Amino acid sequence: MAGSGAPETGGVDASGLNVVVIAGTWHEVITEGLIAGAKRVLDATGATYRVVRVPGSFELPVAAKTALDAGADAVVALGVIIRGGTPHFEFVSSAATDGLTRVALDTGKPVGFGVLTLDDEQQGLDRAGLEGSKEDKGEEAADAAIRTALVLRELRG
Repeated sequence: MAGSGAPETGGVDASGLNVVVIAGTWHEVITEGLIAGAKRVLDATGATYRVVRVPGSFELPVAAKTALDAGADAVVALGVIIRGGTPHFEFVSSAATDGLTRVALDTGKPVGFGVLTLDDEQQGLDRAGLEGSKEDKGEEAADAAIRTALVLRELRG
């Protein structure tokens, strides 16, 4: 876990930004923790947001593209992929990562990456922002999306 090198989150004014949080439905406890972390940041910064759910991490890119094409200023993509005994983990992890990167580049809008790729459930619990967690990847993904949207706004004038 990165933990100690993470930047501080919050402390920015994101009033006027429209953000969509898109979350998978697998591993509900971890995912709900990620969503709660994202909501905390979005509430604290004044961004307008809504949460939508998709079946899993594989579906995050198409939903993110649709949200951004429909006018969202940023997306926060949250998902949980836990390694199993088959190559499925690599396929889904790669598809979600590559797809979300492509969406950000194709739309020119930020996608906060909160997709956890894990060896086991405990690693997710440690990163989900739950009581006793060491990190809050939902918070970090939302903060990254907001900060990047503000930078893009400034660059575009």
